Amino acid sequence: MPTHKGPTMHVLVIGAGGFVGRHLVGRLVANGVHVTAAGRDPGRLAQALCGVSTVRGDLAQDSADDWLPRLCGMDAVVNCAGLIRDGGRYAMVHDQGARSLFDACYACGVSRVVQVSALGADASATTRYHLSKRAADDHLANLDPSGGRMDWVVLRPSLIIGRGGQSSVLFGALAALPLTLRLGRGRWRVQPIHVDDLIAGIVRLLFRKAPIAARINVVGPEPMTTDALTASVRHWLGLAPVPVVRLPRWMLAAATWLGLGPVTRESLTMLEAGNTGDVDPLIAATGLVPARLGVALARTPATDADRLAARLMPLTPVLRWLLAVVWLAGGIVPLALTPAATNLALLAQVGLIGTPAIAALVAGAVLDIAIGLALLTRVRRAAMAGIVVMLGYTAILATTMPDLWADPFGALVKNVAILGLALAVHVLENDHG
Repeated sequence: MPTHKGPTMHVLVIGAGGFVGRHLVGRLVANGVHVTAAGRDPGRLAQALCGVSTVRGDLAQDSADDWLPRLCGMDAVVNCAGLIRDGGRYAMVHDQGARSLFDACYACGVSRVVQVSALGADASATTRYHLSKRAADDHLANLDPSGGRMDWVVLRPSLIIGRGGQSSVLFGALAALPLTLRLGRGRWRVQPIHVDDLIAGIVRLLFRKAPIAARINVVGPEPMTTDALTASVRHWLGLAPVPVVRLPRWMLAAATWLGLGPVTRESLTMLEAGNTGDVDPLIAATGLVPARLGVALARTPATDADRLAARLMPLTPVLRWLLAVVWLAGGIVPLALTPAATNLALLAQVGLIGTPAIAALVAGAVLDIAIGLALLTRVRRAAMAGIVVMLGYTAILATTMPDLWADPFGALVKNVAILGLALAVHVLENDHG
């Protein structure tokens, strides 16, 4: 079955704003392919991606009927959409939403569908992530088992390494620490593939002339332990070897429960189960021989920005928690620890006495606690809200009590440091959001 109907292939990419999607769109555009990117916010996609058309598409909400008009004129569809954290949406996005998309592709006569799934989304699947992916994979395969009417291929990648990927973020952070942290016993086995090789494989499959109906594990040429992977990334970053400290499994589980870093309970379970496979089917289907990890990383040498990003990543949740503690203390201390007379005396200096003073005290404390809790629960723009409130507090105190600038304990001067912390949290969380 031909993969396109005219001189210029037209491909719809779902999840085009994600890690794999961004790399794929760039490669397709460079190859002269007409690309339409689908996402929940087409305007934002248009800003992030160059040389593509954009259309609204939301796997969490859209039915097959919603997808049909978007598929008119499409030669191929690539579904790169995937969630890192569940939040109750794995089944909605990975399974139900993907099924609706595939039904529409089949009904509309799309020539080829490429589904980017995950290694482990097979009969042995146990996690919600893998089960949701497998359900969609099965549905796609059952629509046209032999590919007689619609070619299809399910790609099941192992860990994908490359700038902007969650696996690279995790192992880059581990590698850049003053002491290398060992995940569990350090012997969990993975078989990483670089994103450039994954994308090259997808492009070859899109242009492949021979029919295809297959599920293919997408792995690099060599299995390795998580210790070896961390060492490879540290070498790529240009950092000297350092002693290794074991991070017990229970500490990893606690970090996932607290939402610290990119590791989730699902990804931890997947790492423990192992993430390896046979590379030969990928080579047979695409003719592509993936590069060994060290070689693949060497193709794009690390920069100062890579080293800075790797070192900052572990600090992001720490800074957020520190800022949250400041706000929670600002609300809890005056309500529970500071004598009422002291609070009222301070408020009198800004012109508040009696009932207005008590109301202001309670309102300010509740607002501080709310900002602290918003930071802990990662509410978007919580740090920026705190900046606005803190600037308001500072302006009031600087106007009514200017002597605080000369306070030996830095009652107002310390706000400058808190401002810097809040700005850092806002920027870092924006980048990782």
